[in-house]
Amino acid sequence: MLNLFIRCLILYFVLLVAMRLMGKRQLGELQPFELAITLVASDLVCIPMADSSIPILYGIIPVFSLFLVHIIITKLATKSKKFRKFLNGKPIIIIQKGNILPDVMEELNLNIDDVMEALRGSGCFNPSEVEYAILETNGNMSVLQKSQNRPLAPSDVDIKPPEAEIPVTVIMEGEFVAENLATLDGDVKEDVLKYLDDIKLKQQDVLVLLVAGQDVFIQPYKGEYITSTLPQQSDAQDDEQARSQEVKNAFLSYRGGEKQ
Repeated sequence: MLNLFIRCLILYFVLLVAMRLMGKRQLGELQPFELAITLVASDLVCIPMADSSIPILYGIIPVFSLFLVHIIITKLATKSKKFRKFLNGKPIIIIQKGNILPDVMEELNLNIDDVMEALRGSGCFNPSEVEYAILETNGNMSVLQKSQNRPLAPSDVDIKPPEAEIPVTVIMEGEFVAENLATLDGDVKEDVLKYLDDIKLKQQDVLVLLVAGQDVFIQPYKGEYITSTLPQQSDAQDDEQARSQEVKNAFLSYRGGEKQ
C-alpha cells in the first residue's frame, strides 16, 4: 500500500513538472495538439499508477517523450506559418455587422446556443451591437462592438488621464511581500505601517493590501474594503518641521516684544 502511494506521488509530480514546462495556459486556451498531448500524458501516467507490476519508468519516460514532442511541434509552429495554420487552424468571422453567419456555424459544428454563450462571455448580449465577432483557434470569441455601442474613451472627449500604475501587493495574508517591496521607491513599508496604525488596523488582520503610486487598497479579514491615499513619511516630516518653525517664530516674536 505504501509502495502504491509513493508511486502515485512520484508520477503526479512528474506530470505536474511536465505540464509546467509546457507553459502557462488554462484548459480553455489549449490548442488542439496541446490538448491531445495533455490527455495522452494523463493516460500514460495512469497505467503504472494503477498496476504496481509495471515499472514506474514506463510512466515517466513516455511523459517526458511527449514533452519533447511538444517542444518540437511548438518550435516548428513558431518558424512556419503554414505548419501553424495546419496545426491550429485559423480565426474565423462568425458575426459580421450584426449578422450571425449560419454557414460558418455549420462549418464549425456550432449551434446558436454555443454562439450566444460565447457572445455573452465576451460581455455582449445582443448580436446587433456587434461589428465583428471572430472565433479564435483556441475556441474563444473576440468581439468588436459597433462604434456607437463601445464605451466612451477619454480620447473621445480630448481628455488625457494620468498614467495608470500597476497595483503592487504589499501585504498578503498578514505578511509583507519582501520581493514586491523591493520594486517600490521609498520606505513604503514604514508608510504602510504608519497608515495602518492611523486607522487602528493590525498588520495580521489584513488579507491583502495593494499600493499603486500613492493609492492604497486594503481588504481586512473582517469588515469592508478600504481605499485611500497613502501618506508619505516625507510629508509627515515636512509637517513636523513646519510646526517646529511656527513655534520657533512665535517664540522669537514673543522675545522681541519683551525687549521693546
